[in-house]
Amino acid sequence: MNYLHTMVRVSDLDVSLKFYCEILGLQVVNRTDYDQGRFTLVFLAAPGDLETAREKRAPVLELTYNWDPESYPGGRNFGHLAYGVDDIYGVCQRLMEAGVTINRPPRDGYMAFVRSPDGISIELLQNGAPLTPREPWQSMENTGEW
Repeated sequence: MNYLHTMVRVSDLDVSLKFYCEILGLQVVNRTDYDQGRFTLVFLAAPGDLETAREKRAPVLELTYNWDPESYPGGRNFGHLAYGVDDIYGVCQRLMEAGVTINRPPRDGYMAFVRSPDGISIELLQNGAPLTPREPWQSMENTGEW
């Protein structure tokens, strides 16, 4: 058995791609428009997984965009996506500068949570050992749900 992908439905493909690609740093592996079914599938991979994702189509995040408007309440109901990062403080700072709320700051130098524009919870984990706790992260409070 091997992990293939996580699928999340998105309400605005352009806004979601900006978040996942331009802000979070994922890259598009494949995009297919299905005219007859009126939906688009976009498969994304973390830069460190890009080669494997292209060869095996895994591990990837599948964004499903239904062309006809729909509501997707309860984005947290499936759990969360998780990505390992080399510098959790740097990533969180970049996200904040792009206007993303850090819902659970990396006070411990190891774990943080943010949400996508559709309310999907995303966990960021420091690769390797936790970084030494430091400000402003160490005293930053949680914001909203994560």
